[in-house]
Amino acid sequence: MTLVLDPGAVDLATLARIYRTDAPVRLADGCRPAIARAAARIAEIAGGEEPVYGINTGFGKLASIRIAVGDVARLQRNLILSHCCGVGAPLPEAVVRVILALKLISLGRGASGVRPEIVVLIEGMLANGVLPVIPEKGSVGASGDLAPLAHMAAAMIGEGEVTVGGATKPARDGLAAAGLAPVELAAKEGLALINGTQVSTALALAGLFRAHRAAVTALVTGAMSTDAAMGSSAPFRDEIHALRGHPGQIAAGRALRLLLEGSEIRDSHLDGDSRVQDPYCLRCQPQVDGACLDLIGYAATTLEREANAATDNPLVLSDGSVVSGGNFHAEPVAFAADQVAIAVAELGAIAQRRIATLVDPALNFGLPAFLAAKPGLNSGLMIAEVTSAALMSENKQMSHPASVDSTPTSANQEDHVSMACHGARRLLAMTDNLFGILGIEALTAAQGLDFRAPLATSPALSAAHAAVRAVVPTLDEDRHLAADIAACTALVADGTLAAAVPAGILPDLGAGR
Repeated sequence: MTLVLDPGAVDLATLARIYRTDAPVRLADGCRPAIARAAARIAEIAGGEEPVYGINTGFGKLASIRIAVGDVARLQRNLILSHCCGVGAPLPEAVVRVILALKLISLGRGASGVRPEIVVLIEGMLANGVLPVIPEKGSVGASGDLAPLAHMAAAMIGEGEVTVGGATKPARDGLAAAGLAPVELAAKEGLALINGTQVSTALALAGLFRAHRAAVTALVTGAMSTDAAMGSSAPFRDEIHALRGHPGQIAAGRALRLLLEGSEIRDSHLDGDSRVQDPYCLRCQPQVDGACLDLIGYAATTLEREANAATDNPLVLSDGSVVSGGNFHAEPVAFAADQVAIAVAELGAIAQRRIATLVDPALNFGLPAFLAAKPGLNSGLMIAEVTSAALMSENKQMSHPASVDSTPTSANQEDHVSMACHGARRLLAMTDNLFGILGIEALTAAQGLDFRAPLATSPALSAAHAAVRAVVPTLDEDRHLAADIAACTALVADGTLAAAVPAGILPDLGAGR
């Protein structure tokens, strides 16, 4: 089914579908007249004598140089080629799809001045899976994501490379294979394509979607750990969290309570439990995971707004004036990415402590050391816990805010920048690490639940336990564990573990918004 984008009203669910599927994407018909009107206004200015930035002048520090009417098209082509300065590995194809869709939305606001042909080409590229090869590094997150977006625009004029069906081809060949032709840029069109926050925003959205999946999965693995450790469910009672009032905490507490409901393990120690309080990593899950959900929800609101924004420069305003501003500055995206990074680091930090609790015989309420069937002869999950600690520490190191950094560029014309692009890009690596931590927790908690037999965990957690055991058998003797960790990590990353529990328990991305 084709996804129809109504600029200004595209929601997170639609953006998530673009990220996770290859459904065709097109702009709503209602926005096309405004696109045409703005393009006509730019053409009028380009044929006149009045200098207007980016249309008949140079760029950045060269804005005072007037460009002759006959050189306007060449100016746009030169702009794209000169700005193709990206380095590093290509961005993932799923992220590139979002970049193209975000650029469509931005152009669809009717303030960029591009011709309808530009929109049609982007729609055709998305429909046919012709995705520009965009290097991951080169943007400082202000004056737009210039270098990476230049690689996107280069593909549209037949330069650079694209991927089609997983194969990398010269852009002109890839377009031709899909029945598409390169476009010759008119006045301002090159600038409209490269001036904007679409790369930073696409990366931040990818990190957001992955972080939320990890956050809700952490409730599942955390509940499994709590039951394996014979922890108390009393701290998850609704009234405790209602008395504080934070939406994410309330949602997390409810989820944990429902996940543990009906556990024979829990029922076995309701009377006579000598522990007054559990460690914070068990007891304070609603407070920590809930705060992370709230932070992710706040970032989601920012990124949804940014996804619908016109962020190039100059903009064609409703009265026909063409005005230079600063919407290309990605400070809101940088802040959102920093918030998600903090949440990702904290989700991993508390999960790692739950893993450490389960393997420690001083804390795990009667389970064998390192969850080994024969401790000493077997090391069990000793080093799996160490790996989780390594991943946790790496995330803590990467969680330092990117938005507080800045450096002047372009001969001091662009003297304060957001660093949003690499602040958002690190979220892919950080969520990979978090998926690994939660995969190790799922492996560890499932092993702990096995040791509680014949007592059974709750029906909801039995389904999660079964999902783990479908890919990893019980650890009876030491074996090569890397494959087990990879299999459990995949359950987290692809959403299988979260989907195993009954619907309606885990909070959606709206929790905390």
